[in-house]
Amino acid sequence: MCFTGEIIRGEGRGQQLGFPTANISLSGDVVESLPKGVFAAFVRDDEDKEFHALANIGTKPTFGGTATTVELHILDFKGDLYGRKLSVALSKKLREERPFANPGELIAQINKDIQQARILFNNPNGSAQQLTTEVEGVDND
Repeated sequence: MCFTGEIIRGEGRGQQLGFPTANISLSGDVVESLPKGVFAAFVRDDEDKEFHALANIGTKPTFGGTATTVELHILDFKGDLYGRKLSVALSKKLREERPFANPGELIAQINKDIQQARILFNNPNGSAQQLTTEVEGVDND
């Protein structure tokens, strides 16, 4: 599944949690057609640079969200993407989106998601079972 959208300002929560996100503006029809969950993703910017990312497509249930949004945490990226267009290719679903009891539990899970995504990017032919085995304690709902 691939899509392209412009980066807009979000609520700043990702930054507060230690995982800055690029929030993608998409039409409601496109957002609703996307699969929901947390994914490893490949991203290409409007200058043709490629990045690895975590994509969260969902409602942010830990924080009481109701609208479906698309957020990317681009691994090892520092910079400003506001107003730029990104093309996103979802690679592998890592888990379902779910509420956490508190932000600390969410941060711990995001760290596991990043670890799992890095293994996937370094071993693109690995199975989900291999990934789960290599990342102890990952919740793969």
